[in-house]
Amino acid sequence: MPGAIVVGYTATDTGADAVALGARLARSLGAALHLVIVLPNEGTRSPIVPPERAYEDHIKAQGKKWLADALATLPQDLTRSGHVRFAESFAEGLIAAGEEFGARLIVVGAAGGGLFGRHRLGSVASELLHSSTIPVALAPAGSSQSDDHVLPRVTVAVGKRPGAEVLLDEAASLAADSGTDLRLVSLVPFDVPPGLDTGAIRVVGDAHADDVLTEATALLPEGRTAVVEEAQGDSVEDAVAGLSWLPGEVVLVGSSRLAQPRRLFLGSTAAKMLHELPVPMIVVPRTRAEAGDR
Repeated sequence: MPGAIVVGYTATDTGADAVALGARLARSLGAALHLVIVLPNEGTRSPIVPPERAYEDHIKAQGKKWLADALATLPQDLTRSGHVRFAESFAEGLIAAGEEFGARLIVVGAAGGGLFGRHRLGSVASELLHSSTIPVALAPAGSSQSDDHVLPRVTVAVGKRPGAEVLLDEAASLAADSGTDLRLVSLVPFDVPPGLDTGAIRVVGDAHADDVLTEATALLPEGRTAVVEEAQGDSVEDAVAGLSWLPGEVVLVGSSRLAQPRRLFLGSTAAKMLHELPVPMIVVPRTRAEAGDR
């Protein structure tokens, strides 16, 4: 059974973008959708300040109303629910909710002020990318204005760094469970040691692409295909900008090799990609927690 989709919700355009992506993922995977609003708990208040129960009840009731309004906009065929949680931080509350609901993905939107169709990391997304044990899906600005109902394709950026196998497994699983094909974008030219000449990079890239394609094909169910596309360009940004994208597809990237095991950290390659991507990015931890292996 596919894990649930947990959406970090706020009653803003950013929250609407996250809900739209969460709904697309939930529908594609046949998963339950949980919208979560995180409010500051009492531990964030100075001990010399007395509790204001009436105020807390008020903001909790307001949170429930926002959730009810958001849930009412979703298609009736989706299994969905809304939850108010209290935590030290929004990211901490989302991770706890993700663990509670057995989430496959945590979804958040771009920070306010970002360009339409592009990503801009806010404080919540940044904190998640430094601490989550669960893959995090980032919705670009304007996602709520898209009418894409299911994933048309899954793309994964593959290289040779630690965690590549986990990333490929996650991408193949997402493609298989959503009934889509898989595109492998080779980033080997940006992953090889400095000093190799162009010919050596080409040989390394071609050999790696063939190996990964064989592995990906074996992971996919019958009737689903995998293809390799080499990202062309003098830089990661150029390469990503030159790729074609289907409306509504997602791209998976691995977390940094500097990240602690089972934790996310957006590496330099992924950060550069993020600036050029017009589609949602899913960042996958290098290794999975044993209890979360799927």
